[in-house]
Amino acid sequence: MIELGLARISRLLQQTPQPWRAIHVAGTNGKGSICAYLSAMLHASGVRCGRYNSPHLIDRWDCIAIDEQPVQESIFRKAEETIMKKNQAEEIGASEFELLTATAFEVFAREKVEMGVIEVGLGGRLDATNVVRNKAVTVISKIGFDHQSFLGNTIEEIAREKAGIMQPGVPCVVDKSNSPAVQKVIEDYANEIGTDVILSSTESSFLDELSREDFETHQWENLACAYTAFHLAYTKLESPLHRLAPAIQGLSWPGRLQTLDIRSVTGRGELVLLDGAHNVQSAEVLGSSVNSRLRKSASKVTWVLAASQGKDMVEILKPLLQQGDCVAAIEFGPVDGMPWIQAMPTTEILAAASACGIDPAYMHDASSNLSDALRWGATVAQGGPLVIAGSLYLVSDVLRLLRNAQNSKNPILEM
Repeated sequence: MIELGLARISRLLQQTPQPWRAIHVAGTNGKGSICAYLSAMLHASGVRCGRYNSPHLIDRWDCIAIDEQPVQESIFRKAEETIMKKNQAEEIGASEFELLTATAFEVFAREKVEMGVIEVGLGGRLDATNVVRNKAVTVISKIGFDHQSFLGNTIEEIAREKAGIMQPGVPCVVDKSNSPAVQKVIEDYANEIGTDVILSSTESSFLDELSREDFETHQWENLACAYTAFHLAYTKLESPLHRLAPAIQGLSWPGRLQTLDIRSVTGRGELVLLDGAHNVQSAEVLGSSVNSRLRKSASKVTWVLAASQGKDMVEILKPLLQQGDCVAAIEFGPVDGMPWIQAMPTTEILAAASACGIDPAYMHDASSNLSDALRWGATVAQGGPLVIAGSLYLVSDVLRLLRNAQNSKNPILEM
């Protein structure tokens, strides 16, 4: 169950120092990538940096990074124990996400980070991360429709919740590709509380050093947001510009247009595409990428899809599926530390695919058997494009399955 509010997390963190300065990032799409770009830039500039993302990828502690490396499990466990004891002793009744957020801030304090890059979990105004005390910059990425039951049913209501991370006197960088309606809500709130809004800019000597062709349009916009925020937050005298481009060029962000080798679980030699697109806006981005990169040389695309309950699956699939495509539906497994997250039944996913014109003969119900879904997809794809998408929780399951297969002495294909 999701319970938004700051009272419990504030009590959890009463004794946890927050001397570090923060860059706080909200938005519907692009938050994780912006955080990744920001922490890479800070690290390349010699700033000791912590990063907190949600959800985690494979292990619960990998959502916390120190200087671009996932925090050691032992450090995480000790910090978590401190937070858990406080929660129990004071009968705070904190949620799983609040406990994880407090643990991240405790890790930052123990690891003596100079700056923390913090991704909002849900919304902004009442999200647990909004207890961060010393904000240098806030960032609002592209805003679209998602989590309407918590954030509101209009784009303006959603934008107002996201804008709740803003603070008086703390500049806010806003993705300039946001609609005029979204920008007006944010600018009105900025005027109300007394701060400045800075639209992201792709005009900079830093971006001139990078090849535009190496980035999808949304990645370029995310990078522009990150660099604009970095420029505002970085206060050291030495210019780090010569270090930034190599840091960005060497960055990979799992589950975002990620190419992946699944040979160890399917025998397929060709790479597949893995993407966490889980709402209409991110599905449009993924669909555009697939159409431009994969469909030009292929008559069909094979999809392995999962989703969280409550998603408008037909609207998400419209930008992705075309007649002749093949679809395997899968239910992702339980999410560690997030018991309220439930997978959409495969029957609903396949019904949505059917509504989008996919022939039932080209569908497969894999239930909760991910290996089966991937093997079926690899078989029917016949070496053609294979895309795994629909949920970051599916991304986690895929990456975990591959890690386990690589670590096993008896690969799945030999079992």
